[in-house]
Amino acid sequence: MSEFTPVTVARGDGIGPEIMEAVLRILKESEAKIRIEAIEIGEKLYQKNYTSGIAGDTWESLARTRVLLKAPITTPQGGGYKSLNVTLRKALSLYANVRPSISYHPFVETLHPKLDLTIIRENEEDLYAGIEYRHTHNMYESIKLISRVGSEKIIRYAFEYAIKNNRKKVTCFSKDNIMKFSDGIFHKVFDEVAKEYPQIKPEHYIIDIGTARLATAPDLFDVIVTSNLYGDIISDVTSEISGSVGLAGSANIGEYYAMFEAVHGSAPDIAGKDIANPSGLLNAAVMMLVHIGQGKIAATIENAWKKTIEDGIHTTDIYNDQTSSKKVGTQEFAAAIIKRLGEVPTTLKAVDYSSTPKLEQSTKVYTINTKEIKVLVGADIFVAMNVSSAHDVAAKIQSINLQGLELQTVACKGLKLWPRDERFELLSDHWCCRFVAKTAGETIKHVTIAKLLEALSLADIDFIKVENLFEFDGKKGFSLAQGE
Repeated sequence: MSEFTPVTVARGDGIGPEIMEAVLRILKESEAKIRIEAIEIGEKLYQKNYTSGIAGDTWESLARTRVLLKAPITTPQGGGYKSLNVTLRKALSLYANVRPSISYHPFVETLHPKLDLTIIRENEEDLYAGIEYRHTHNMYESIKLISRVGSEKIIRYAFEYAIKNNRKKVTCFSKDNIMKFSDGIFHKVFDEVAKEYPQIKPEHYIIDIGTARLATAPDLFDVIVTSNLYGDIISDVTSEISGSVGLAGSANIGEYYAMFEAVHGSAPDIAGKDIANPSGLLNAAVMMLVHIGQGKIAATIENAWKKTIEDGIHTTDIYNDQTSSKKVGTQEFAAAIIKRLGEVPTTLKAVDYSSTPKLEQSTKVYTINTKEIKVLVGADIFVAMNVSSAHDVAAKIQSINLQGLELQTVACKGLKLWPRDERFELLSDHWCCRFVAKTAGETIKHVTIAKLLEALSLADIDFIKVENLFEFDGKKGFSLAQGE
């Protein structure tokens, strides 16, 4: 292979620059055929009032290379700053996050010597959409968005990954016993897609018991597919029980772009001390090389890294008096790997990526089904009232002209509190009022809801937000309150 592949490289913040330096040295000495375009992202740009931590010329570089090797960055807390990681994943449509977790027993201490699994995490949706609001003096909101198309893309990717990597089982994690719409559609699509892959065993776990079993018996799992937040949490769990979060790399794959990064953060407390483990970013770089078709070089690097681990040359985070022979810093660890290029491990499994397929999107064309009949049947209007009972809320609202609608229920935090015989006292300033047509089954027009909002305003009732209630082919597209 004579052509060099352009790669955008971001050195990041905290320990980012020093571990990236180590990784780039290894890539150079392994004769990886890449041409680097360096960019600046993260903390320095946040300080220059780029609220997403990224500047325009960065997008130009990514448009040219379509591959990003990124060290960890620091997102300032508070102040409305957006996570750069989330911005990149969404802007580049990097819908699949691939995080392998492997045990390197007996050289890295772990209670799970047979751990070898991959987590496929949906990367664009869920609570990580970052859509949040403050409603009242007391109440805050984050919106969880899960789409059918997004679910199908990531689930199909997981099954394709299993086939290409000789895996036997795909497990879905969700919480659809509680979130019957958002997590419910994810589980439903999983069951549908699984039927297309009879050679792969499908199974499903509720996220809580699934995480518990993952932490105590990870050898039960092979490939796990799940939504964004759950995937973020359980991938750190598996990285930790493998022996160290510092060893794990990840790939973020989309139709046109790919980003590769370590699982761990920027660790500013140890920055500049030459003690950070570059292994997570190095393993991400190995995944990058496989992705761009340089599997032979990727295998050379990973085998040299494993041989270094076998020889007991370890950074502080994995150093152990019983299994380690020498404690080294970041750059000395890189030098040890370079010295072993061309060698293979004897205890750990040597790898061969010469015939490994690229991590890429399915060629399937996704569409949104619009054939269902969608009917507006009501509205949930959230109001701010600093009263002690839903009965007081109902009394206030029923004193005004409701524009032909009726107040069906008043709830707080998902619990129906009115109508009920007893007056339930509750410290709250946030109430959900459900309005429906007086005649069951009657269709409502948007203008009716608009007039109701005007009436509430004239009555000096502080309404916060409106959620329209729809039925799809006669099935409710909204949840009932607890107790309704």
